[in-house]
Amino acid sequence: MEFSTDELKQVMIRLRREIAKVIIGQDDVITCALIAVFTNNHALIEGVPGIAKTLLVRTLAKVLGCESARVQFTPDLMPSDITGTNVFNFQNNEFNLVKGPIFTDFLLADEINRAPAKTQAALLQAMQERCVTIDRQTLQLDANFTVFATQNPIEYEGTYPLPEAQKDRFMLKISMDCPGREDELMLASRMLGDDSPEQRLAGGHVETVIAADQLAEFRHTLNNITVRQELLEYLVDIVRATRTHETVLVGASPRATQALLQAGRAHAAIAERDFVSPDDIKTLAPAVLGHRLILRPEYEIEGHTIAESIGSILQEVAVPR
Repeated sequence: MEFSTDELKQVMIRLRREIAKVIIGQDDVITCALIAVFTNNHALIEGVPGIAKTLLVRTLAKVLGCESARVQFTPDLMPSDITGTNVFNFQNNEFNLVKGPIFTDFLLADEINRAPAKTQAALLQAMQERCVTIDRQTLQLDANFTVFATQNPIEYEGTYPLPEAQKDRFMLKISMDCPGREDELMLASRMLGDDSPEQRLAGGHVETVIAADQLAEFRHTLNNITVRQELLEYLVDIVRATRTHETVLVGASPRATQALLQAGRAHAAIAERDFVSPDDIKTLAPAVLGHRLILRPEYEIEGHTIAESIGSILQEVAVPR
């Protein structure tokens, strides 16, 4: 069954309404999270503790009819703690597979940079191919498998930087800031009674908008979002400019071109449009490209930021009319 563009718009409206019942004042974050899900990609969420990163993933799973699991990454976490392992059963005199938390729809990899590279690498195959190899046996993951990995932006002691190959597999890097004063006041007011975000989610106040098996059909509907040839060239020129900009040592790969195109289409659908505009591309370029770029050391020492480089590139590339 193929859904129409109008049906996709209605679903997006309902999803945002249900998520907003729990997540207060994070409209841009919700948008980016929905983009990752509806394009079947992964997202890296950066924010301080206590800002509702875990709650966001649980809420997404609820409204989309999916399962979710959480793994707290620590220095002593082993790959088998994520993927699972074969355990010998003395009663049957054979090995039985005990699946790890990776066998779910939405996996929250909490503080992913706390684990060493060997453990981080356990997610690489799963993120790219949606399958896991355990003792030479390859097992398929759910088609909706999505990784939401979190990082703490202010605490780097005892952390292991993510390898570039893994960062490139995240479609978006979502910066999650504290809510504004009015939103935080609303949150505080809810806590005076039995109406906290956690209680709303657990108490059945949030409805499931679509079933997990409908996600594939809605993803296919994104193909109906129009992208003009001039806009496609604009998008490609932005990504290619990252490879030649004077401040950038390593630019974005062709995978970034694919990610920016998919993200632009999903952003247009969330905005209730059936076409992609230059603003969609400009809005999402920092989130899609930022974690993929490496600055030249001399500019980094001078305090130049990746955001400034992307801003400069967006100004230099001509916007189509």
